[in-house]
Amino acid sequence: MKFVSVRDLRGRSAEIWRELPEEREMVVTSNGRPIAILATVNESNLEESLAAFRQARAIEAVSSMQRRSVAGGTDAISAEEIEAEIAATRQARRF
Repeated sequence: MKFVSVRDLRGRSAEIWRELPEEREMVVTSNGRPIAILATVNESNLEESLAAFRQARAIEAVSSMQRRSVAGGTDAISAEEIEAEIAATRQARRF
């Protein structure tokens, strides 16, 4: 996978757009850190590509929540404790 800096994307954009179909994906970086992904799409696969991208983001969000739960010690609470927390939150919102 090819990495392209924001500076290169600005200065060599025509060249990068020409290379993209062959590369299929490129990672855009800023200060050496990844910030975006460029990927080839066409009219026939746009919806499928967007759906796959959104699914991958959703999976990462769930994984992140699970990691935070383990780190915060809330991964082992019981169903009763969860229901009590929900009830308390709903009660607090009424006022």
